[in-house]
Amino acid sequence: MTKADLVEAVYHRLDGFSKKESADIVESIFETMKETLSRGDKIKISGFGNFEVKHKNKRPGRNPQTGEQIIITERRVLKFKPSQVLKNALNV
Repeated sequence: MTKADLVEAVYHRLDGFSKKESADIVESIFETMKETLSRGDKIKISGFGNFEVKHKNKRPGRNPQTGEQIIITERRVLKFKPSQVLKNALNV
């Protein structure tokens, strides 16, 4: 599913909104999520799951093609943990 598909789904589910308004709603939600996660805050969506940014320290690694040892730089990674409700819905 793409962002355009999400806009289309919002448009069909919420009668009374134009496609432009539906696109603005979807874009606003994504922008708010990006800003929240970039601050390091968690996002908890009841019945869906949790989004969290974790810090990974630099560490040694290997290039799998050459076997050469390299240093993997420190970075922040996004983790998603689905809720039990979502897990159950997927395994019906």
